[in-house]
Amino acid sequence: MPSREILRLDRHGQPQKWITKNEAATYYATDSVAWTLGDTFAALRGGLNSMTGQISRIEVHPIIAVRGVAKVNLFDACPALTKRTLVARDRNTCGFCGGVFKYDDLTCDHIVPQSKGGLTKWENCICCCKKCNGAKADMSCEEANMPLLFAPYRPSHAEHLILSGRNIRADVHAFLAARLPKGSRLL
Repeated sequence: MPSREILRLDRHGQPQKWITKNEAATYYATDSVAWTLGDTFAALRGGLNSMTGQISRIEVHPIIAVRGVAKVNLFDACPALTKRTLVARDRNTCGFCGGVFKYDDLTCDHIVPQSKGGLTKWENCICCCKKCNGAKADMSCEEANMPLLFAPYRPSHAEHLILSGRNIRADVHAFLAARLPKGSRLL
């Protein structure tokens, strides 16, 4: 899977998604980049220009704003729920015992079990260690006498970009952190 390490913004500066260097190069080559932030961190070389004899070169910045209409309506966006982003949201912490575990030792627990109509959505899922998941089984928290230590929540779009990004550069993280909602657990 190609590394997605460039943050694409709309022309107004709203974060949209992570893109690859090659996807960014397409925006540069089609003159679709409205503005950039951060120092150049990669240079991509292309073919030989027959007119000038020079090799084409595109310098890529870590944050690029793209012209055109935004593809993500941030008011309607519901970030995708994956085990990876759920574990990151809950900071590798079991929502029942409070223990901090490795990724492979955690599961996704439905607060209202699926067998009782519980949906797989941010507000109904929590990180859980395997021991607590086995103890809770197919019961509600009340039935299992296992109260939650923290409330689950749906992350904002900026929070989701932080949770889903890998190896985020410090300047890009700071840009996203400035857009986190007040009271975010990621602050």
